[in-house]
Amino acid sequence: MGGRPDDKFANAIELPSVEVEVAAFFLGSHPVTEAEWAAFLGKRSTSRLPQTGVSWDEALEYAGWFSKETGMSCRLPAEREWEYACRAGGDSIFPGGNDLTPREANFLYDESGLPVGAGCRLAVGSFSPNAFGLYDMTGNVCEWTADPWAGLGGVDPDKRAIRGGAWDHLPRLLRCSWRDWAPRGARYDNLGFRLAADLID
Repeated sequence: MGGRPDDKFANAIELPSVEVEVAAFFLGSHPVTEAEWAAFLGKRSTSRLPQTGVSWDEALEYAGWFSKETGMSCRLPAEREWEYACRAGGDSIFPGGNDLTPREANFLYDESGLPVGAGCRLAVGSFSPNAFGLYDMTGNVCEWTADPWAGLGGVDPDKRAIRGGAWDHLPRLLRCSWRDWAPRGARYDNLGFRLAADLID
């Protein structure tokens, strides 16, 4: 887990890389959609756009509701789980290798600052899945994780770690090891979430 030494964009909050253990778990194949969020609110929608504008606590409320609906114990993924799922058994800078093109993920600018992407959210599943069959692990929307932000200044429970990069980002922010934070009450137009659940025998 963490940045690769040959990744020129890896920084102090990603390095050094460390070996971590991850217990077996389920992870949603895509971020929660607007249609899925509408069902939580008792409304109807067919939108396949990833839901945004949801705070960390509201994402937990959705997880609790979905748990009751399905009988599974759902939650937000831990950072280590998220990165494990993003890497999908690989060790490259991006899920598909050490470079990223607009054909592989939804991001807006190339590294020179030129717009190359759609400039908006796209329906989940618009790009090929990673080796684990997971869609949009990088790009489209950033994703809340369960963990409080752990940075150079220590742990801050009022901030929550986010991963993945978004539709309005540069490729460097879609790297597997990229991590940032948002206040737990943030409702950003480029921040969504997906659910995880423990694997029960």
